[in-house]
Amino acid sequence: MSLAIVASRAVAGLDAPPVRVEVHLAPGLPLFTIVGLPDTGVRESRERVRAALVNSGYVFPPGRVTVNLAPADLHKESGRFDLPIAIGILLASGQLVEHPDRRIEHFVLAGELSLTGALSPVAAALPIALAVARSQPAAILILPAGCAAQGSRVPGLTVLAAPDLAAVTVHLSGGLNLPHAQMMSCRSEMPDQPAWPCLSDVRGQPAARRALEVAAAGGHHLLLSGAPGSGKSMLAQRLPGILPRLSAEEALEVAAIACLQGDERAAWDACRPFRAPHHGTTPVAMAGGGAGPRPGEVSLAHRGVLFLDELPEFRREVLEMLREPLETGTIQIARARAKVSYPAAFQLVAAMNPCPCGGGLHCLCTPEQRQRYRSRISGPLLDRFDLLQAMPSQDAEWLALPAGEASRCVAERVLSCRNRQTARQGCSNAMLSAGRIESLCPLQASAQSMLRQAMQRWRWSARAVHRVLRVARTVADLEGRSQIDDTHLAEAIRYRRPLASADAIGS
Repeated sequence: MSLAIVASRAVAGLDAPPVRVEVHLAPGLPLFTIVGLPDTGVRESRERVRAALVNSGYVFPPGRVTVNLAPADLHKESGRFDLPIAIGILLASGQLVEHPDRRIEHFVLAGELSLTGALSPVAAALPIALAVARSQPAAILILPAGCAAQGSRVPGLTVLAAPDLAAVTVHLSGGLNLPHAQMMSCRSEMPDQPAWPCLSDVRGQPAARRALEVAAAGGHHLLLSGAPGSGKSMLAQRLPGILPRLSAEEALEVAAIACLQGDERAAWDACRPFRAPHHGTTPVAMAGGGAGPRPGEVSLAHRGVLFLDELPEFRREVLEMLREPLETGTIQIARARAKVSYPAAFQLVAAMNPCPCGGGLHCLCTPEQRQRYRSRISGPLLDRFDLLQAMPSQDAEWLALPAGEASRCVAERVLSCRNRQTARQGCSNAMLSAGRIESLCPLQASAQSMLRQAMQRWRWSARAVHRVLRVARTVADLEGRSQIDDTHLAEAIRYRRPLASADAIGS
């Protein structure tokens, strides 16, 4: 036949929409054309495919060769279409006759060809496999051997590992079978202990340690304020070590995002991501973007922690773009050629000094300078933090203090608390919708009076009140209590004292 159609996949954000690779051979002067909105990398596949066919022992057909990548309004990029184009040419020219049990419509192909005919790994193998499993669960995915193991992580999907073009043609013609990609079990590859420093390294700071535990137990956003050297970064860096491990589904989602950035570590990592961008980070690096929009720091921290040290030193536009992801858990990136959506359900932890000089006993800053420094953080962003915790400077006796409680013990309490939340409502307390707060966070009369007094004193917004109730629910869950009492609410209110209060942040 002079026409062949092979299934493949493009990549658009975290999705991989289907692409029909249509190959047509016609008489005429030799011409090899690729249409369907290809970019430079796809157009260059003409030379790679031609050389790979010849060096694999096949004949590149004379005459006009037209390749259409449908749909035509979807942008196509990278060399992953080399393999389906080459197979389509062989089918259309009659050099490949498919076996009745291995019809080409049962397969989805993606792979970049070298000039020798060998298959090179392609980016986004895991997102492609996830998309195929969702829309074509009965299809068989053929990937280069160098990246097929990533696709094999998707449960229920058949993934074959192909070393070169010749092996694929032999398989389709009914000859030697391609090997199944080696299954990678996330549970078997999980380390026994998280590779994070232990909380026992932090001496003193009991209030900040408690705030960190509450934040971990409910998935709440945390802002730490204190003089340099008070332990803000130490505590933040130990948060992933007390968070619950990623489930298999969450690890799959996190690995798919990492694949889009070319992070080949996308091995199963049970620990949650921890991203700590420098305060000089640009808006594009934080939110994501580029010509073909790539995920930024907020998406790379999905299901994990985004730590912003020296929060007031970040550019204002970088901080303001965090407001929507903190509320929705996703981020929309719009460019001239594409509009993509990436998940961005991260836990925000930030640290800051109380004033430009750093604070401490020898602070010389005026109240105006302190207020001007704090005003670098807008009210709407500050309103999205659940816990505001001050960290006093350590006195001269801190070396004599005993080691703090180990991360392992705290992690057990956090896991028990998270399990209680999941059994009750199916999500963490931080993810409770406004409509469910009233039924899941009931208050006694005395607690309601206390909350009204706090609202009037600090003029809280409705968002701040909801966040206080969510934190109070977490404090009660840590104690195994089904009812929120006055002590639970009082602790939650203490975490909401404003930055401009006389005692800084809840000291």
